[in-house]
Amino acid sequence: MVYIHSWQEFQEAAEALYEKSPNQARYCVKWKSSEGKLVLKITDNTTCIKFKTYSSIFLNRFEALNLSLMQKIQNRRVKEEPQQISEPRKPDADRASPMPGTTPAAAGPSAGGVAKKKKPKKKK
Repeated sequence: MVYIHSWQEFQEAAEALYEKSPNQARYCVKWKSSEGKLVLKITDNTTCIKFKTYSSIFLNRFEALNLSLMQKIQNRRVKEEPQQISEPRKPDADRASPMPGTTPAAAGPSAGGVAKKKKPKKKK
């Protein structure tokens, strides 16, 4: 087993290994919370490559690698959306309501849930 120290090299090697033998390739993720260690391993029974990190900076890269490998496993391509040029956003107070004759919604739960009722305090 070979630990690769550079993320870019690991990502390229992992994707190449999967493309070389997609039916035998296995991908394993190990997280040890007590040590704060993340270990990624990909193997095809003849070649095994690993990447180990203690840094949380690699979480976004790890998520991107997972997405890339899952798309390859599912045989899908990334749908690229055309980028639109938008105007700078204004503060909420300056914005007009989305529909004429309506007012912005009152402040409440942002996730659309129901606010919990507070329990009355018991008197002693």
